[in-house]
Parts: sequence; C-alpha cells; structure tokens
Amino acid sequence: MRLVIVAGPPSAGKTAVVRQTIRSLQDRHRIAYLKIDVVRAFEDEELAAEFGIPARSICSGDLCPDHAGVMVMRDAIAWAEEESADLLLVESAGLCLRCSPYTTQGLGVVVLSAVSGTNTPLKMAPMLALADIAVVTRIDLVSQAEKEVFREQIREVNPDLDIVETNAVQGTGMRYLLRAIEDYPPITDPEAITLRGVPPLGVCTVCIGKTEIGWQHHFGVVRRMEGADYLFRGD
Repeated sequence: MRLVIVAGPPSAGKTAVVRQTIRSLQDRHRIAYLKIDVVRAFEDEELAAEFGIPARSICSGDLCPDHAGVMVMRDAIAWAEEESADLLLVESAGLCLRCSPYTTQGLGVVVLSAVSGTNTPLKMAPMLALADIAVVTRIDLVSQAEKEVFREQIREVNPDLDIVETNAVQGTGMRYLLRAIEDYPPITDPEAITLRGVPPLGVCTVCIGKTEIGWQHHFGVVRRMEGADYLFRGD
C-alpha cells in the first residue's frame, strides 16, 4: 500500500486536490481516505458518498491536529489495510505552518493557494522544506508574473521541490502529481515509519492549560519579547 500525506494551510485547496486524485485513480487503485481536523470534519462523508471509498475523519479536540495525526497514523495504516486499500490518502488540518506531518515511506504533498500572497511560501518553510511535491492551486486567478514570483519563493525554501500548478476544481495540470503517486514505492515496514522532521516544542505550561498571559507566569520552554529567544524556567 502507498501512503500519501497532503498538507497545507486552511482553504488552500487540499480537498479539491484529493478529490481530483481519487477521481483520476479510482479505476485502477483501491483508495482509502483519512481526514484529520480539529472540531468538525465533513470531507470524509462527502468523498465516501461521491466515490464509494472507505473514508474516516479524526478530530483532535484540544490536541494539536498534526500531533494527533502522528499518533493515529499507525492505526490508520492498519485500518486502510483491513479495507484492502492499496493507496491511503491522509489530509491534514494544516493549522500550524511549523508542523510538518510528512513521514518516511510516504509521499509528502503540500498544497498552496496562488492567491494567498507571494510571501506565503517563506512563512511555511518546514511544511515546504520536507515535502516532495508542491501543488499550487487557483493559478487561473493570478497573472503569469505572479505565478513566476510565487514559484521562485517556493524554490527559495526548497530548490529541489517539484512544483505542480493546477486549477484543482477542474483538475488541470494534475498529471505529474498522479504519476508521482503511482511511481512512489509502497510501504515496506509500517513499524519503521517515522516523521521526516522534528515537530515544534510543546513543553510549556500553556500547552497544559495554564491561561495567564506573560512569560513570568509560565514554566518549561518559554519565550519573551526581548533577550533570549528561548528561556527555560523551572523543572
């Protein structure tokens, strides 16, 4: 079974890319889909109804959705195998641009919207730097000059990243992504899968529910406006 993890900011067009992928590959692949979100998710119901594929969603609640994705990924792979899938598509919530949900033995796809601003790629470096393919959506809404600037900003973060430009609603320009998915090697050992990068630190007292503002009220790895970038306080 092949694993594809689709990440990107909210409303970048991730589900549209997933929908076009399923539509193009469902005739020759058994596809399963997992959506990871925070409070509510509807994409799994929509895609299951539209394509008749096994689909599930996981809502992280108080947990970071990308961290929740890491925790449930092994179960998700086992579920997809039980469904006899040979392709598992995982769509992240994409709320934190610092988190990078890509794993070893899986194809990492980042989705960006061309109308999100030319500096957007520079603001989401880890999500771009560790991906295999960048899919730029809504290219029909920007000029050729804007597309070229956006492409160069992506190259600044990751010069080796393959870039696919598409109008994902219509599915134009998706052929390279589809070929990359089918050419990617399948999972060989689920127990050996790890994250490609290191997630951000989550060891301050804000993470465990302490609500006071100001670093003076917190312990662990904290940050203040002036001075040291990171300051450890307490045990």
